[in-house]
Amino acid sequence: MPKSKLNNKCPIDYALEVFGDRWTLLVLRDLMLSGKRYYRELMTSREGIATNILASRLRKMETDGLIVRKQNPEDKRQVFYEVTEKALDLIPVLLEISRWSVIYDNDSAAPPELMQRLNQEPELLIAELKETARTRQD
Repeated sequence: MPKSKLNNKCPIDYALEVFGDRWTLLVLRDLMLSGKRYYRELMTSREGIATNILASRLRKMETDGLIVRKQNPEDKRQVFYEVTEKALDLIPVLLEISRWSVIYDNDSAAPPELMQRLNQEPELLIAELKETARTRQD
């Protein structure tokens, strides 16, 4: 890592280093909110991520402590990905980005019921989304 990065204590800079690119947030969305766990499932996302980009992002996300790569106990040749608590703590960030996008992007496709719950009971929604993501991993 360049020396200038090591000396920069800006929290926004740190956040951008960890999850500040398009693909990391989209992969996290799919892992946390869509229940995807396998590489082939992540490849089916509507945004059309290239295989080399997905592989690179998954490695970086693992290094950054956002995901854990595990072997499938039934088929040792297959691996899947689980999000960590560090990643789950980004759910409020993803929701706020969604809220912002709904306001400023006329083509935004955020589920209206999700946005309504976010406006009415954000803490409960966040807790439920975290628990659902944890339960999928068990």
